[in-house]
Amino acid sequence: MKAWKAELFLLMMTFIWGGTFLFTKVGMNFTSPALYVIIRYSIALTICLIIFGKNLKALNRQTLISGIVLGLFLGGGFLLQTLGLKYTTVSKSAFITGVSVVLTPIVYWFVEKRKISYWQISGVIIVTAGLWIFTNPKFDNINIGDVLTLASTFFWAFYITYMDVFTKGKSDFKETSLIVIFQFVAALPLSLIYFLAFESSNIFLVFSKELLYSLIYNAILASFFLTIIHTSVQRYTTPVKAALIFSLEPVIASYLAFLFLNEFMNTIEFIGAAILLFGILISETGEYFISKIFPKHS
Repeated sequence: MKAWKAELFLLMMTFIWGGTFLFTKVGMNFTSPALYVIIRYSIALTICLIIFGKNLKALNRQTLISGIVLGLFLGGGFLLQTLGLKYTTVSKSAFITGVSVVLTPIVYWFVEKRKISYWQISGVIIVTAGLWIFTNPKFDNINIGDVLTLASTFFWAFYITYMDVFTKGKSDFKETSLIVIFQFVAALPLSLIYFLAFESSNIFLVFSKELLYSLIYNAILASFFLTIIHTSVQRYTTPVKAALIFSLEPVIASYLAFLFLNEFMNTIEFIGAAILLFGILISETGEYFISKIFPKHS
C-alpha cells in the first residue's frame, strides 16, 4: 500500500475517533469508567473471536507478545482517558490527548533510533504551538481529569511507536487479526483490576438507549473496526506522521462537543485549531512543495 493511501485511512480513523470522546462522555452518565471500558473491550473481543477465532491455530510467540504489549498500552491509555473524561470536558480531554503528537517523535527516536525529517519536526513544533494556544492551559485550573488524561498520552505515544515496531514489513492478515485479538485480551485485565479495587463495592450501571448507542459506536466501530484498520495500515507510514494526523482528533471532538454538548469554542481556540491544521499540512506537503519550487538539478 502506498503511504498516502495509508495516511488517508488514518485520517478517516481520526474523524471516527474524534467522536469517541462525545460517546464516552455520554456513556459515563450511565456507568462507571472502568466498567464502561470492560464492557467496551468485551464486546470488541467477542466479535474478534467470532470472526477471527479460527486464526488462533496460527498463533506464534512473537505475535502473542506483540498483541499483549500493544494491548497493555492500549488498555492503559483508554482507562486513563476514560477516567479523565469523568472529571473534565470533551474538548479539554481531546486536546490534552493531542499532547501525544509531541511525545511520539521522542518515543520513536528512543525506541527505533530512526532519524525524524525536518518537515516532521517542523510540523510537531507548529502543532504543539496550536495545541497550546487552543487549550490556553492555566495551571490553577487543572483538575484530576486533566492529569489522568495527560498520563494517558504517554501510553498513546508508546502505542503508536510499537505499532510500527511490531507490524512494519508484515502483510499477513491472519497475524494482524491475532495481534488485534490479543490487544483486547491484554487491555481488559487493567480495567478489571481497577474495577475490582475501586468500583466493585458500589456498582453503577443503568441500562439505557444512550448507553447502548455509546457502546455500539465505541466498541464496534471505534474499537473493533478501527483497531483492525490501524494495525493493518500504520506500517506503511511512520509513527510521527501517524501522530500528526491523529492530532486532528481534538478539533473534530471539539466541534462535536459544540454541536451536541454546547461546549463553545472562542476566537483564540479557532486560531489554535487553524495553526494545528497548518502544522499537519507542513509535515505532509512541505517536502513536496519545496521540491517543486527548488527542483534538484542532475
